[in-house]
Amino acid sequence: AATPAHERAAILRAGAALARARIEEMARTLTLEQGKPLADARKEIAFSCDVIDYYADLAPQVGGEWRPTRQPGIRSLVLRQPVGVVVAIVPWNYPIDLLSWKIGPALAAGCTVVAKPPTETPLAAAQFVACFRDAGLPAGVLNYVVGRGASVGDELVRSPISRLITITGSTETGRRVMRLAAEHIKRLSLELGGQSPLLVLDDADLESVVPAAVRRSYSNAGQICIAVNRIFVADALAEDFTAAFAEGASRLRMGHGLQDGVELGPLLNEETRQRSVAHVTDARRGGAVVVTGGAAPDGEPFGRGFFYQPTVLTEVRPEMQVMREETFGPVAAISRFTDLDDAIALANATPYGLAAYVFGRDLERCLHVAERLEAGGVGVNVNDVTELAAPFGGWKESGFGRELGPEGLDRCYELKHIRMRVGD
Repeated sequence: AATPAHERAAILRAGAALARARIEEMARTLTLEQGKPLADARKEIAFSCDVIDYYADLAPQVGGEWRPTRQPGIRSLVLRQPVGVVVAIVPWNYPIDLLSWKIGPALAAGCTVVAKPPTETPLAAAQFVACFRDAGLPAGVLNYVVGRGASVGDELVRSPISRLITITGSTETGRRVMRLAAEHIKRLSLELGGQSPLLVLDDADLESVVPAAVRRSYSNAGQICIAVNRIFVADALAEDFTAAFAEGASRLRMGHGLQDGVELGPLLNEETRQRSVAHVTDARRGGAVVVTGGAAPDGEPFGRGFFYQPTVLTEVRPEMQVMREETFGPVAAISRFTDLDDAIALANATPYGLAAYVFGRDLERCLHVAERLEAGGVGVNVNDVTELAAPFGGWKESGFGRELGPEGLDRCYELKHIRMRVGD
């Protein structure tokens, strides 16, 4: 905190520059430990560096401000001071990206950080952290502690030293963190589970919506909190959309992430794969139709990884698991609708509220739908709700608090009001 903001910013920029220079090494490590295609690993690291640079630019602009007062001779000064020790807990699916969202604003604000990576994918994130050490970040400012959540994570949350807990994880993990943090009334920022809907209105351009929907449903094998799990298509377009979407899904090239041209890697482990198996099995029992996929692929190299075919379901019902729970796998369920109000109600019929998407040519109608969707971020004719300068976070059981944008920095400050007499 005693280091001037412009000096902190310079170290952060230098660390990001080192990470860009080492991107191939880190991307290879990330692919080997997590499974995502190498091209996607490179993109994750590149965006993470952009996040660091964004906060390096933003933090020096933050300062105190004078506020108007009720009487002569009195002045009010509002200061923003670093919150203190920040605990950053990140998941295995985007271990570098989501780490940067947490350490970037915290370090820029002048906080110290204890980062706890996932035990499943700790190596690439460790390489990313090393870039800032090598760039001159003082010892003890950014700490990296590997261990299981039930031991190391719980202790970090419980500790009276930590002041802000920022976590990306499951909703159940969020509940546990809230209970542990309650003893010392910690400040929390929770980015939790999601079950994102995508609405295809009757005037949507299928040539644009289909590839966008395929990408958002199956990117990182569906292991992303803003993945599209449920697709609601206007009846007039349902047959054409379903055929094109299923064709796009079936064309995705599965394989080892280091192979050229691979678009879909394996799931993290067998437990993660079994969640997809369970949701598809439950849907089949309830009468759903598997249009494509629905099983683990045969042959090499699929026997040496936790692969699952990109799966498309139709004839689904609201009570099915795939419509109520986060799959976190390459499974998308398509429903038809004739009444837009009903489709919006079904899209909102979930405990989650992280992201949602709507596609259509009439932007005024799309915006009207977007305003009614219960989600912290809505994409209109785009398949991503992430923007450096805009807040990212959820409603309902998808958590609270915001990352990215100025809001991501605000959470790292405490406000202090100094009221003083300066004259009669």
